[in-house]
Amino acid sequence: MGKLVHALRDVVLLLARIGIGIVFIAHGVSKFSGIDGTAAGFGKMGIPMPTLSAYFAATVETFGGAALIVGALLPVAGVLLAVVMVGAGVFVHFKNGFFAPGGYEFVMTLALAALALGFGGGKFSVDAVLAARKGDPVIV
Repeated sequence: MGKLVHALRDVVLLLARIGIGIVFIAHGVSKFSGIDGTAAGFGKMGIPMPTLSAYFAATVETFGGAALIVGALLPVAGVLLAVVMVGAGVFVHFKNGFFAPGGYEFVMTLALAALALGFGGGKFSVDAVLAARKGDPVIV
């Protein structure tokens, strides 16, 4: 690929990380802002250990979303965010079908986007800068 295509790819990956990161942060912060209600809702949905699960989901979504934006610990953030989305799918969304209200298309998209960005976040990331400083090859 030419230099222009590589540069555009890195910009697009940065924009994708910012956009997806904002979505995760918004959902995480909303869970934190009403954590008792989130835990109660998780309990009604049959999610095991609802209080712990609510804190886990809120923490992963908030800090994982921030990690996506800055490009830090991307593989860890991507996997954890995907795990939370798969959990949401298993306990809530898969039974509703794909396009139905409350369906799984949104959590599936977020899980796959988190994985893709986690394992190919681009050159404009903290991970890439740290890898370059250490002399490690940067996987983009």
